Amino acid sequence: MPEVRLVNVTKKFGKIVAVDNVSLQIRDKEYFCLLGPSGCGKTTLLRLIAGLVEPSKGEIYIENRLVNSVPPEDRGIGFVFQEYALFPHMNVWDNVTYGPRVKALGSKESERLGREMLEMVRLFERLDAFPSELSGGMMQRVALSRALAAGAKLLLLDEPLGALDARIRNELRYELRKFVKDLELTGIHVTHDQAEAMAISDRIALMRKGKVLQVGTPQELYMTPQHIFVAHFIGESNFLEGYVSKMTRKESIIELRGGLLVRTLDMKHKEGDKVVIAIRPEVLTVEKGKKRRVNSISGHVEGFRFEGTNVRCKIRLENGDLVLVVRPALMTEWFNVGERVTVSFSVEKNFVFPYPERGLKRELTLE
Repeated sequence: MPEVRLVNVTKKFGKIVAVDNVSLQIRDKEYFCLLGPSGCGKTTLLRLIAGLVEPSKGEIYIENRLVNSVPPEDRGIGFVFQEYALFPHMNVWDNVTYGPRVKALGSKESERLGREMLEMVRLFERLDAFPSELSGGMMQRVALSRALAAGAKLLLLDEPLGALDARIRNELRYELRKFVKDLELTGIHVTHDQAEAMAISDRIALMRKGKVLQVGTPQELYMTPQHIFVAHFIGESNFLEGYVSKMTRKESIIELRGGLLVRTLDMKHKEGDKVVIAIRPEVLTVEKGKKRRVNSISGHVEGFRFEGTNVRCKIRLENGDLVLVVRPALMTEWFNVGERVTVSFSVEKNFVFPYPERGLKRELTLE
């Protein structure tokens, strides 16, 4: 089964660097996601693996075979496009069996593969239908079965759910993962949807501006982000600016705007360093009135919204910073706009990053 390895891969289109010195290893039978905002280079990276474009420099290996000069049809891949790319003049059966027929596998083998693939995606009863007669979800499944019928062991998926409505998209993402896992394939899935990537990936590579910022499991990217943009793009975070006021043997005391002091376990910075504290909305607690304890800051409720299982509370802290608190609806008091409250967080549940050279707002911009 295929393992994919990229070594210092760069792709330039004129002066534009679409992929910038990327090294990655995608393991055998892994469901791997390339995640990032639009224009970050994730689709270009997928097309490089497929052989649809050639790298400007670097090496691409599939099953330890250097494939830089190998054409797409000889790489043993299946490619599922966002727009499905089905043949409109062919019915479902002819679309799915196209690959086996082109490879001259014979009519019996082509028929066997077509039947197996369509039964797997539960579309055998629609084999006479044309793409224009199918829903978006059905066309996506036809595109998947066509790629698999061609004998692919490496499945590349470029925003395969992007054209579907939210409900179908949520259902099919789990089906996609199940297909890949049941057939013991290696899957590489491109998406800009962090919830989609978190739900189905074994590991994720988060990209920005052609570079890979962090690779890890969904839990690793969420619980231990290594870059301030990762903390921003994966889930939600509050960002508080300050500087390291004092270091002890076990913790840092950080002074926020307005002279507010908070404690963290961060030991990576030194006294005087300008930093940003990132705090997940769900680890913050909020109580009525003013409380005095470690890492407690008073403020006023600026907005309160019920969302079914959760409530979202926006609070303007006494130093002027705005924070979001997300708590389970059944475990949270209800607050009125303008009410005085105290926001608290533990010394452990936060991330401290160096203040970005180009400023916090620009660093967090989705570009």
